[in-house]
Amino acid sequence: MFKKIIPSTLIGRSIIIIFVPIILLVILTSIVFYQTSWNIISKRLAESVVADINVLVDLIDDDLESYAKKIARKDFKMEIKIIKDKKFEPLLTKTNRGILSKRLEQSLKNLNRPFKYDLNNLEMGALITIKLNDELLFINVNKDRLYSETAFVFLLWMIFASLILLFMSYFLMSRQLKPLKRLAIIAETFGRGLDAPELKSAGAYEIRQTSQAFNQMRTRIKRFLKQRTDMLAGVSHDLRTPLTRMKLQLSLIKDQKAKAELELDINEMTAMLDSYVSFVKTESPETIEIIIINDLVKECSKNINKKNINFVFEENEIVKTSGRPVQLKRAFQNIIDNSKRYANKIKINIFLNDEGCNIEINDNGRGIPKENYEDVFKPFFTLDPSRNKLKGESGLGLTITRDIIRSHGGEIKLDKSDLGGLKLSVLLPI
Repeated sequence: MFKKIIPSTLIGRSIIIIFVPIILLVILTSIVFYQTSWNIISKRLAESVVADINVLVDLIDDDLESYAKKIARKDFKMEIKIIKDKKFEPLLTKTNRGILSKRLEQSLKNLNRPFKYDLNNLEMGALITIKLNDELLFINVNKDRLYSETAFVFLLWMIFASLILLFMSYFLMSRQLKPLKRLAIIAETFGRGLDAPELKSAGAYEIRQTSQAFNQMRTRIKRFLKQRTDMLAGVSHDLRTPLTRMKLQLSLIKDQKAKAELELDINEMTAMLDSYVSFVKTESPETIEIIIINDLVKECSKNINKKNINFVFEENEIVKTSGRPVQLKRAFQNIIDNSKRYANKIKINIFLNDEGCNIEINDNGRGIPKENYEDVFKPFFTLDPSRNKLKGESGLGLTITRDIIRSHGGEIKLDKSDLGGLKLSVLLPI
């Protein structure tokens, strides 16, 4: 539950780290202010009002009623009215038990006269009734005598300043996190095999360090990939020349048995070189295009012999994404060719879920032992002990396929099929 409350974004968590202490400070300050400063202010205001009321009571007792009304209105900000022979019920129950009410009640008790008061409509003034000898004194005290608005302006200003600080924190943090967002986008682009641009160093020192480290890693990876590609391309090219000479020399050999054995070896080496060239092609740049995965897989399965192979194609959704169409077609063609080689029943299912587009290829072939699920993706690994390349098992098919899928930000996994053979699952991001 605690994890659900906390924001998942860095900027949200940063704002919480900054703002929660400020909120706690405002709350604690308000409590301390309310319990101390406002308490003292209310006490002094109430005592001042009661002192003035005491003066008015003394004047009325001395038969100076008109003078009392005059100074009450002019100097004390009060309106008084005297009514004779009025029934009076003194304050018995304690209502409105705020600090102001409490302090006013304590001060009025010092008059030693029956009283009651009403603070329910403070905007119209505080209504105080005092029992004199045979009269009732009604007093309407201006709210400014009992209530200081400037005291609460302090609290409002603190809340307002906290909100300003919140917006400033959000603005400044969002600017600081922009380089991290760019880093995430470029890293995702580079991870999908696209030619991501170099990341500009900006922001805080730690973020600039991260950007520089990413740029260095990007440069080293691109250099390594280029060296590997150039090496394989060079080796494949150099070996074709002696193979061509060997093929020409075969025509001069009269011993048919020796000629057949040498021809078998040459064809095997040629098949291996074709696999290396195909592997090198996966590293070559290709334009990113909008692809409909359904059409791409259907095109790869066109050459399945429907007479000899029971083929089922299921598509729950039409999946549109972006990628390199030639490379993806090569990857799916490798998978389907492997299934065709060993199975007579193939089922392909395309569907979407929260992770992306899923392509499942099931067959009823002999399958692969579970302990070799990861080995088959290694270069030059084959399950055939004879390693006969003429069977099409160069050991690079699934290696090329996984490189292509991962270059598009996806993943490929093996599992046991419901048909009894092998299930190969390809996940591609949308």
